[in-house]
Amino acid sequence: MKTKYQGIIFIIISAFFFSLMFLFVALADENIPTAQKAFFRNIVAAAISFVMLMRKPSDFKTIKGNWVSVLIRSVAGTAGIFLNFYAIDNMNISDASMLNKLSPFFGIVFSLFILREKPSWVEWVAVIAAFGGAVFIALPGFGAGKAWEFLPVLAGVGGGMMAGLAYTFMRKASLNGAARNMIVFMFSFISSLIFLPPMIITFRPMSWLDTLYLFLAGTAAAGGQIFITMAYAKAPAKSISVFDYTIIIFSAIWGAIFLGQYPVWQSYVGYVIIIAAAISVWLYHLYRDKHPKVKKTKEPIDLNNEKPPEMSSDAGEKTEKRE
Repeated sequence: MKTKYQGIIFIIISAFFFSLMFLFVALADENIPTAQKAFFRNIVAAAISFVMLMRKPSDFKTIKGNWVSVLIRSVAGTAGIFLNFYAIDNMNISDASMLNKLSPFFGIVFSLFILREKPSWVEWVAVIAAFGGAVFIALPGFGAGKAWEFLPVLAGVGGGMMAGLAYTFMRKASLNGAARNMIVFMFSFISSLIFLPPMIITFRPMSWLDTLYLFLAGTAAAGGQIFITMAYAKAPAKSISVFDYTIIIFSAIWGAIFLGQYPVWQSYVGYVIIIAAAISVWLYHLYRDKHPKVKKTKEPIDLNNEKPPEMSSDAGEKTEKRE
């Protein structure tokens, strides 16, 4: 029980760091190309994850037999970060972070086709409800009457979808023996390589303040990854993942204080629906564990922004998240 509470504390700290990443990206000059912002975010994370990987170099060998899964995870994750950063630059950061948190529900759908993990009816209802919540967040964009006003919403949903796909393949690689630190490093490294050419082509000189913001964004992302890894080493995903949604609270606070952003009432309705859907799945798993007679399905992927997938309740460090 003590380790469970430690896991809850760590995942809340992780949400705090990821919300800071959203804030620093939003604070950087909006004229800086998205690819440039994403490159700085990933190159810092690549450096930190490389140091972690070198603590146990043998982990890199676990890429054998997992190249395809790791590559797809990296490409999908890269697309997710790009879309998420575009959403952050063009809409309320609390709305953008909530749309990104659709990733676990997309993961449930992708797991059915990729991992052959059949969701329960409760999980299907939660998926439908979560997407309904996303519609409420999108309503202000519909009302704007201009097609391009709705693009950030599509980018936010697309970012959540790509993150869900990325973590499904991450889970697949992990189940096939791939080490977590290797997967995290390869993602950060490959995504940095992907963002490098467009960054060079569209590069825009930055002030020292913008450089600082992007460096802090990368550092905050690395902090979020470290603490979420610690969280899922302490407790299984089904027990603590719902607390990752505290990122919405942090993002709303930062948005109000530093950016003067205040969500409209439709957004609040969407927040409530999506968080309620996540809580319902969490409560369902808790009930199922206490009542073994309830028919169990395979564990769906339960990952947010870069979360390490849970392999089993006692998997320890074999357990990825949230871009």
